[in-house]
Amino acid sequence: MFVYEKKLQYPVKIKTPNAAMAKFIISQYGGPSGEAGAAMRYLSQRFTMPYNELKATLTDVGVEELGHLEMVGTIVYQLTKGLSEEELMKQGFSEYFVEHTTGVYPQGASGEAFTAATLNCKGDLFADLYEDLAAEQKARVTYDNILRMVDDPDVRDPIKFLREREIVHYQRFAECTRIAQEKLNCKNFYMYNPSFDRK
Repeated sequence: MFVYEKKLQYPVKIKTPNAAMAKFIISQYGGPSGEAGAAMRYLSQRFTMPYNELKATLTDVGVEELGHLEMVGTIVYQLTKGLSEEELMKQGFSEYFVEHTTGVYPQGASGEAFTAATLNCKGDLFADLYEDLAAEQKARVTYDNILRMVDDPDVRDPIKFLREREIVHYQRFAECTRIAQEKLNCKNFYMYNPSFDRK
């Protein structure tokens, strides 16, 4: 069970709407390396995680990713709020507007809708943890790319916060892999499984 705190994890207060920015920032809402996939990945992987402290990390990070999803949605909303249809069209937002008006829809910058096919849950300790490490790096790179394209300090500030959290999550998952290796019985390590021996 989760408890919802009715405030953003980090404040988002954008004074100047800019639909052109919203068009690519939305990728971190529902794109292939976005927050929707991250939350789903970790909250799904925790069911088969064999060690309680690692399960707790997946739960903590998964719930935090829901908070990040809320932040990115707020950024996109504030970047399009109050713009006229003419302004949206001039800023390259017309295709999105036709499909969703200015509703916040989970998709990538390319326009492709969110799909769970971008995440993986194997039920294997190391396969899942290495998936998580890669996912956090991909999200960080996407935030890096957004920061290269954005000059508005009101947008850059929360994006920098989100980028920093991806680094922290990466560090937590790296710690999880170390803990898992220490706890794992060497006779059941992934390189050797006695049940696969030929008889």
